[in-house]
Amino acid sequence: MTRATRVRCALSLVVLALSACIAVIVPPRLGLDLRGGTQIVLQTRDAPTVEADAAATDHTLEVLRHRIDALGVAEPTLTRSGDNRIIVELPGVQDPREAADVLGRTAQLTFHPVLGPAGTRQAESEPDPDGSGERVLPDETGQRLRLGPPELTGADVSGAEARLDAQRGLGWFVTVDFDGAGGDAWARLTGRAACAGDGDPARRIAIVLDDELVSSPQVDPSVACGGGITGGTTQITGDFDRAEARELALLVNGGALPVPVETIEQRTIGPTLGAEAISASARAALIGAALTSLFIIAAYRLLGFLATCALACYALISYAALAALGATLTLPGLAGFALAIGMAVDANVLVFERAREEYAARRRTTVRTALATGFRKAFGAIADTNVTTLIAAALLFFLASGPVRGFGVTLGIGVLASMFSALVITRALAGLTVDRRGARLHPARSGIGVRGRVRSWLERRNPQLMRRRRRWLALSAAAVVLAVCGITARGLDFGVEFTGGRMIEYTTERPVDADEARDALTEADLPRAVVHASADGGLTVRTQELSNAQEADARQAISDLGGDTQKVRDEMIGPSLGKELRTGALIALGAALVTQLGYLAVRFRWTYATAAVLTMAHDALILVGAFAWLGKPVDGVFLAALLTVIGYSVNDSVVVFDRLRELSSRPGPFASLANTAVLQTIPRTVNTGMGALFILTALAVLGGGSLTDFALALLIGLVVGTCSSVFTATPLAIALHARAGRGKGRPVAASRRLTSRRLRQ
Repeated sequence: MTRATRVRCALSLVVLALSACIAVIVPPRLGLDLRGGTQIVLQTRDAPTVEADAAATDHTLEVLRHRIDALGVAEPTLTRSGDNRIIVELPGVQDPREAADVLGRTAQLTFHPVLGPAGTRQAESEPDPDGSGERVLPDETGQRLRLGPPELTGADVSGAEARLDAQRGLGWFVTVDFDGAGGDAWARLTGRAACAGDGDPARRIAIVLDDELVSSPQVDPSVACGGGITGGTTQITGDFDRAEARELALLVNGGALPVPVETIEQRTIGPTLGAEAISASARAALIGAALTSLFIIAAYRLLGFLATCALACYALISYAALAALGATLTLPGLAGFALAIGMAVDANVLVFERAREEYAARRRTTVRTALATGFRKAFGAIADTNVTTLIAAALLFFLASGPVRGFGVTLGIGVLASMFSALVITRALAGLTVDRRGARLHPARSGIGVRGRVRSWLERRNPQLMRRRRRWLALSAAAVVLAVCGITARGLDFGVEFTGGRMIEYTTERPVDADEARDALTEADLPRAVVHASADGGLTVRTQELSNAQEADARQAISDLGGDTQKVRDEMIGPSLGKELRTGALIALGAALVTQLGYLAVRFRWTYATAAVLTMAHDALILVGAFAWLGKPVDGVFLAALLTVIGYSVNDSVVVFDRLRELSSRPGPFASLANTAVLQTIPRTVNTGMGALFILTALAVLGGGSLTDFALALLIGLVVGTCSSVFTATPLAIALHARAGRGKGRPVAASRRLTSRRLRQ
């Protein structure tokens, strides 16, 4: 055993032991789409005297935290996003209406003296009719009262509690406790009011919450004029029911928000949907990983078995890294975790194929030497492919939001873990086994001493694929035209993330036809609702605007058709946020293309970089067109798939161009060298594609819901990206190389003749 192998083994054991400890000790942090609950995104707005900056938003967050604690929600999460947004996660809360109402109210509590009746003005409410600080508000009975300037605010209140007094017939009421200065002010205010006669409106105290008079009790006759209510406590009565009393006490206890807030996004996920998602993703991951492992073992024998062991180590390291970082595991994140298993195969396949080439090219080489050379020569391609995928993951993290952002985190961690498992763990395991007697005497058993069926077939046939490069480019152009026709003719079905609106998913006791549900919703005054029925019996309703009352009518209409109806998902996106997310998606795509172009231009020639980026745009456009023809939704999950496809596409192109760069020092026509590079890398492309194919097929068949569309997008991208690296990227590189040669004033063919002439001399 060499010293390098001992170091790799020791490092692998340390990382695996640490990962195992973290996996056992640290529990996973599940997103709301997996454990059920409600997520509300609030945006602060400028008040007349306060700017909604980061400091005001932080103050607002603390006030909201007190309110949520009073709601009794277990393990709530509140975080500030940017300078003026607050993300609130409420696990287990399935009816978000009460929570959204409580969180969204500024709760400006004030106490006013009542000056008398307001007369016969037409307006129901007048904040300050003559600029004197007075205001006119209707009381509980509808009588309009003229109120003086506020003498106490919610800041003077130290606490409030909802109570029930059935013995004296008070019903539900709210006790309010004042602090020291507030108690004195309350005594003065009630002492003046007690000087008015019994039944006189001036004997009343108006309690106003958010410009609404919630109670105007009369000072009890037992209170003496000028004495007032002392002791720093009082009772608010007003014919409250239990819910109203609790809400008022909650708002008073939580305090006033320094700035107004607006709900711009709201998501509610049922607990059963999350449990089904976890189960489906786990089944897909296990089945897909098992099929991938069997395929790798069949293709690479002993080394394939070692790669499978490294994949298991990769899964442990990835999970431990997510747990240690406190990352939230979401539904797309689970898909990204399963997908990264397929991507982790890529680095192993690159190494094994290079090792096979080295062993076949050198008669006296050993398996150990061929494998070491394979690791060394494949490192550049492994680094380039993983860096391009990390770029896509970083763009998802910085430019996306919600569950898609979680997918970016999972994908990024998976890429780093896959590189470690391939370059350290697999190499350490190989170093322990390839020097064994059986591996030396029977190199075919190791997987290095065999050529593989794909490589053998290519060497026998030696197809000249690049002779027909114009035909391939014409076919690629036809595919792009077909995609554009689908986009223009059928249009794109944007999800609520990009358009704004509300999307609700129901499950029904009996299957409901989408057309029947659409007719029923039209009769319920929702003629513009978009209805889709899923294969598992679910029903999705999407509208531009939908109030909670209209949602109740929609559920009743569907219940009349399908029996017992349950709401399993409820998402609301404000129009301003939808526009912002749509713009962010376009920025993400543009940034992906520009960033990939810049990186590839540094690593390769500009002609290679341009060809790779054009191929990425080609693959992305075809995927969008395919979803347009299929009528599939274009939402945040699709954006994650699209950026992943871009990473897939550039990975395949980078592998081909890396080999072409290596062959470019050889004499011969550039097109012939490009053809050789393609043929030498096709075995890697096929085997890597097969590894990812098993995972994606399992997700598409077993994933269910949005995972099915996610896996379908990646399957389309996998097929298109695999073909485009050979039939689009390489012909484009040849065409750009020829144009670059003519731009220098010397034809490429003449340059080749001069080269061959010098070689003959």
